[in-house]
Amino acid sequence: MARTIGLQRIAGDYGVARLAADAAVPPWADGPGLVSITRTADELSITCLAARIPADARADRGWRCWKFEGPFAFDEAGILLAVVRPLSEAGLGVYVISSFDTDHLLLKAEDAARAETLLAAAGHRLA
Repeated sequence: MARTIGLQRIAGDYGVARLAADAAVPPWADGPGLVSITRTADELSITCLAARIPADARADRGWRCWKFEGPFAFDEAGILLAVVRPLSEAGLGVYVISSFDTDHLLLKAEDAARAETLLAAAGHRLA
């Protein structure tokens, strides 16, 4: 049987900005809400409230966010799969950010209501 996960909706509309790999982390990146800053050899990605991302930035906006009710140990299996599987099987794309204690699920705003219906049908608790 799949795990039941509690998911808490985080207020606000989110965006994901892409900057050059060698760019400095801009001051607008930090602030309230979920903030994730990831640097790779190819890019600097910043996920934060969309309102903070400058209009001229290369970004994908219109994401909604849910926090997994954790914490979860790093070696716990099936946490992410239990949530992502019903969404993926229904053809919804997801964006997931993991932190030390938990995970955050981001879905496009136009998919949010359908996603919540799918997650509830899969037995997950939504708040």
